[in-house]
Amino acid sequence: MRYSVFAICLLIFIGSSCQEPSAPTIQVLPQSEVEEVVVGAERMDVLLPLLEDKKVGIITNHTGLIKGKHLVDSLLSRSVDVVRIFAPEHGFRGDAANGEKIEDDRDPVTGLEVISLYGKNKKPSAEQLAGLDVLLFDIQDVGARFYTYISTMQLAMESASENDVKFIVLDRPNPNGHYVDGPVLDMEYQSFVGIVPVPVVHGCTVGELASMINGEQWMENGVSCELEVVPCLNYDHKTFYELPVAPSPNLPNMSSVYLYPSLCFFEATNVSVGRGTDLPFQRIGIPGGKIGADKFTPVNIPGVAKDPKHEGIECTGLNLSEYGDFFAKSEPRLHLKWFFMMHEQMGDDFLKYPKFLNKLSGTDAFAKALKEGWNEEQLRESWQKELKEYKECRKKYLLYPDFE
Repeated sequence: MRYSVFAICLLIFIGSSCQEPSAPTIQVLPQSEVEEVVVGAERMDVLLPLLEDKKVGIITNHTGLIKGKHLVDSLLSRSVDVVRIFAPEHGFRGDAANGEKIEDDRDPVTGLEVISLYGKNKKPSAEQLAGLDVLLFDIQDVGARFYTYISTMQLAMESASENDVKFIVLDRPNPNGHYVDGPVLDMEYQSFVGIVPVPVVHGCTVGELASMINGEQWMENGVSCELEVVPCLNYDHKTFYELPVAPSPNLPNMSSVYLYPSLCFFEATNVSVGRGTDLPFQRIGIPGGKIGADKFTPVNIPGVAKDPKHEGIECTGLNLSEYGDFFAKSEPRLHLKWFFMMHEQMGDDFLKYPKFLNKLSGTDAFAKALKEGWNEEQLRESWQKELKEYKECRKKYLLYPDFE
């Protein structure tokens, strides 16, 4: 069932007063379906034999939980020889804003060395892997190519291969794993927000994606690593898995997680996606906007939104928070109607960072669409051939029943 833009507007153009945003960095999310799924990190009967008498490094963050207890603490309590921790974007505790530099540190709870994999050092060096037998990866992903945790994973897999370290992925469900959509990355636009040739919404868990990276020899110089995946139990790609912990500061709830793949393209424009408000990635707007009645004023929030777009200026636009859950389940696809609506409203003032748009989308088709006046269906048609080929490739690496 599809709705016209105007029908959608009637549903979501409800004026809301601007609220002073609070500043929680991590929120606990609903648990309605979480208990039914057993994540890879919980499967100690499988994992512990793999770590016996091994020196272990762990790539993880605040999402690496086992029923509320961190993986690192769980392994240490079982006398596993954890040597050091590696932290992705947002840091080991998940309390750093997007793009904020993460420094090497020492975990005050365990005393373990924490090495940052975000900033200048995105790939573990030979020195940092020295003495390790195994590198574990346990991070909750959200299933979008530009979410940088999977870039961290690939670079770490490369380093593991180069340094004869076994790589083990503790798999977790993909909350956007119920569909596949978007342009496949043109490697001309490869970057840290797009490192592997998959669509924007790739439909894989991190375990499935690691197997694909290895099997398709997508790593530098075509290397592969010694890889093992500890899969989830009771999960399939039809499951609408609700995350037990917010995966990063600006994805505080499931609506934001569902909207993120469709709204992230606005990061290359003059449109605010609600960073610095109480509804990040659930609203869009601009100063003096003529579409919608949602009013909000972005402000700096330490650890959540540093220098947000249009800081201190009232914006008017759309509150999509209730719509997020609706379209995720009823219309699983990238939703680009808002992208075209805002461009039509703003004209030449819309696009702010053309090169960044190419990196986020993984193609120059979005820029061409704006320049040449394509509509949404013309843009969508531009990626169908490569998307079909990817879907066939994906089937080889699925660990769980698919959504089709």
